[in-house]
Amino acid sequence: MPIWFIVLVTLLFGWFLYETNGLSVKLLPSREHRGVVVANPSDVKGWNYGDRVPVSDRGWHRGLLGIKERLTRQPAIAGAVKWQWLFILTVLAAITTTEWIFAYKDVAYGIGLALFLAIGIYLVISVTRLSQPIINSAESLALIPLYILFTSSLPWFFINQQYLLPAVYSTILALCLWHIYQKKLSFSELGFKRAKWLKYALVGIAIGIPVGMLEYFILQPAPAFPTFEVKYLLRDIVYMFCFVALGEELLFRGLVQSDLVKALGWKWGIVLASLMFAVMHLTWRSVPELFFVFFAGLLLGYLYYKTRSLVAPIAAHGTVNVILVAVMPYLIG
Repeated sequence: MPIWFIVLVTLLFGWFLYETNGLSVKLLPSREHRGVVVANPSDVKGWNYGDRVPVSDRGWHRGLLGIKERLTRQPAIAGAVKWQWLFILTVLAAITTTEWIFAYKDVAYGIGLALFLAIGIYLVISVTRLSQPIINSAESLALIPLYILFTSSLPWFFINQQYLLPAVYSTILALCLWHIYQKKLSFSELGFKRAKWLKYALVGIAIGIPVGMLEYFILQPAPAFPTFEVKYLLRDIVYMFCFVALGEELLFRGLVQSDLVKALGWKWGIVLASLMFAVMHLTWRSVPELFFVFFAGLLLGYLYYKTRSLVAPIAAHGTVNVILVAVMPYLIG
């Protein structure tokens, strides 16, 4: 039952609020390292996560209180105002509810909720005073209801079925590119880098093969064609790598996870982006698949975080999908 997934989301949200209660600073009392380490990310005058803000020896206590007061007062400190965190959590819960209604209750209601949710997110960030990391996270998350809206409401029946998958994911890529253009983001910053690309691609493929085999035994999809043919394998490789993996990794890792990490820290950024990745697979109507996708999202998110490159996640994601739909059904089925 999908209610178990919603309960899991709720429990993780509660843990998140408990663990991130208030602004945290760390004292460094030794003379050579005396100062304050910022324990929450910030864009105020160049202060970032882990930066040491020096304080003079003579005014140690007074300086510490002044810095802490300043950090707490600045609206650009992510997490300094709890209701801003609650806003992001509310958006995540609303996306989960929308996708659940779309997948299990009524498609029309799900599409309508996706529209109102996207409008609501942009309305709230337009009329309220939020920190920039929270605004960026909300704008990235708004792409998910837009993803639901466009991929489910456009007249796809006009398109030949063999071109449906690239057509749908071209829409997702267009949404992401529009967001990148509007936010003036750098493709290199998002993870499209030449450095070590071959190494990361091979790592992704090596991870994707066993993960794809495992997912097959969870979903057990039927073969798409009566017999295995190389031309269909090559087609699926192009579709899965250049459209599905590229679109979903750019959205969930390059945009959503990156912004959540900057706002909430790397651990919770990866966890919450993975939750949204799993939520978007509610349409499979399989509880084991939801948990599988969540943990796969954690793996892909960690790969992205450690390599600072989208190459490994895209390679792993594409390999998983190819193994799932184009290889295993013909080997086992």
